[in-house]
Amino acid sequence: MKEIRSEIEIPAPPEEVWEILTDFPSYPAWNPFIRSIRGELRVGSRLEVFIQPPGRRGMMIRPTVLEVEANRALRWTGRLLMPGIFDGEHRFALVPQGSGRIRFIQSEIFTGLLVPFTPGLLRNTEEGFLEMNRALRARAEGFSNTYDYPIR
Repeated sequence: MKEIRSEIEIPAPPEEVWEILTDFPSYPAWNPFIRSIRGELRVGSRLEVFIQPPGRRGMMIRPTVLEVEANRALRWTGRLLMPGIFDGEHRFALVPQGSGRIRFIQSEIFTGLLVPFTPGLLRNTEEGFLEMNRALRARAEGFSNTYDYPIR
């Protein structure tokens, strides 16, 4: 088992961040890691998620939605080939911090036989989490895309 986790504070209320996070058609304009998501956002539905970790070719995954709690959490599970080979449970959490701010937490727990043999992919995925988190903050702060966002 391997867990990847990345957090960032965003100076926006949970409702605004949730709106950005669940506006799947806008992902290509701002999200450098999850390039697109298609599908219905409801527990039990299957999504089509195209991810592109930095330095890697993109890949399509078809996870099943496990949790949708508006303004709080979104969670799905996906797998490569068959169960037990390379499985991942991805979670976005929006934790209110008061004063119209949230802590955005993106995490994934990887399990399966291939996990110990994929350190490069996991490292690139962690970098992708960081890039996406910064881009989400930029979008919430009113920048139209990550290229307009000042480096801090």
